[in-house]
Amino acid sequence: MFDRKHIEINETVKARKVKIADDQAWEVMKNAEEIVVGRGKKYLVFTPSIDNKVEILNQCLGRTGSLRAPTLKIGNRYVVGFNEEMYQKYVG
Repeated sequence: MFDRKHIEINETVKARKVKIADDQAWEVMKNAEEIVVGRGKKYLVFTPSIDNKVEILNQCLGRTGSLRAPTLKIGNRYVVGFNEEMYQKYVG
């Protein structure tokens, strides 16, 4: 998908090897302009400077307590999880 759309990937972190858990995930994302989280057939959009940290982390962390994959940082926005509509809108 990324090759077809000519999207350059600057860094890849293997989610199975590097676990980014609650406080560390918040440190990574807290200054983002937006965090967009896809879950199933819907997606949610959060603004970390306004929205509740606990609610954001509840949506962004998986069953193991680690940041869900895939997570993309695009500019000052994080796109977490997968939803087709979300990817079309935010990834391109």
